[in-house]
Amino acid sequence: MDKLKVSLVSLGCPKNLVDAEVMLGHLPLDRYEIITDESQADIIVVNTCSFINDAKEESVDTILEVADYKETGNCKLLVVSGCLPQRYRDQLRGQLPEVDLFMGTAEAPRIVELIERQLLLDTPSEEVGTADYLYDHQTPRVNSSPFYSSYIKIADGCSNHCSYCIIPQLRGTLRSRAIDSVVQEARNLAAQGVREINLIAQDITAYGRDRSDGATIEKLLKELVKVENVDWIRLLYAYPDGVSDELIELIATQEKICNYLDIPLQHIDDQILAVMNRRVDEQQIRALLTKLRDKIPDLTLRTSFIVGFPGETREQFDKLLKFVEEGHFERVGVFRYSREEGTAAAKLPEQVPGQSKKGRLNRLMKAQARVSFNKNRALIGRIETVLVEGYSEETDLLLKGRSTRQAPDVDGQYLITAGQADVGQFVQLRITDSSEYDLIGEIVEE
Repeated sequence: MDKLKVSLVSLGCPKNLVDAEVMLGHLPLDRYEIITDESQADIIVVNTCSFINDAKEESVDTILEVADYKETGNCKLLVVSGCLPQRYRDQLRGQLPEVDLFMGTAEAPRIVELIERQLLLDTPSEEVGTADYLYDHQTPRVNSSPFYSSYIKIADGCSNHCSYCIIPQLRGTLRSRAIDSVVQEARNLAAQGVREINLIAQDITAYGRDRSDGATIEKLLKELVKVENVDWIRLLYAYPDGVSDELIELIATQEKICNYLDIPLQHIDDQILAVMNRRVDEQQIRALLTKLRDKIPDLTLRTSFIVGFPGETREQFDKLLKFVEEGHFERVGVFRYSREEGTAAAKLPEQVPGQSKKGRLNRLMKAQARVSFNKNRALIGRIETVLVEGYSEETDLLLKGRSTRQAPDVDGQYLITAGQADVGQFVQLRITDSSEYDLIGEIVEE
């Protein structure tokens, strides 16, 4: 019997990517073959995101695009999984008749059962249960990232209940893995050649709060740094009021923990922060940033902001703009507020017009581009450790790489103009030039 060819398209954040990798890991290799060419696939799975409106539109566009392969390719079964069906299970059947099977965020371990049942059915179906699934170190998983890097999801769900956010409805409340499970997964990945581990959750600083065994992000890190052959441990998505003095000390003193922290702040105006239900104010944010810079002078900080939140005045936006211009952050992501049904913020008056949100986003990004450029120029002449990732997308004459300053997929890169190295190799690079987001350098002998 010929193997069924499966192609999976994963959209959205790295947390979604881990879910997709778990789905692939459950496919028995004696019956399924994983391929990347959707036109040749018997089964296409689209793992969706529906966090904000742009993500929903991308998900629907992708579904419609790959649905064409039911006519022009080999596709016998189109599966849509993840956040979109979890959120819109009742509406999608009529709107997307091209889809044969809808799966929610908790159905990843049942993918083979559901696919094989669906292949026997004549009518489309859906399986969307309670969002309560959490994988562990024993869960089969296919690492689709480069062989030297991987994400580890240390928790799923969220109990923060920010007023603009739909995540608790899509992912459920906070569910943290045991420390031993996370550490064993790190050991497993290291044995496969992974050198960089990126810890992810909706809020890594909330890790362990739902458990009765005393687990915390600090205790987890103290065990992870003992894992052999892992060189970099990166922390993503830390809620500002959860960044403890102990966590800062660990980042400052543990060589394996990257001097990098992603702290989504969302705004700086106290009134906006309060309505967002963010639990921090401007004074607390500024105190945290000062402490971080004092304790970790070479820290790279990433954050994200929302512009056009309901009721945001020009004065409040200008305050945010000036805050960004002060130069606190090496990396900034900006999102236009998306009015999501089912959230508290969706019911607020004074919704900001779309054109105003677009203009504010552009102004904030231009301000940060100037900050980033100046910070990159200040690095010229330094020698840094860089992880080589292959050839640049712009030209196969230049290698590219990342340092601890750059998280995969979201930050800039190093372009290597002199010297040779293998993919996955760490090299010493002298920075010779820069742009707004990228750095340029030459390999030097250690």
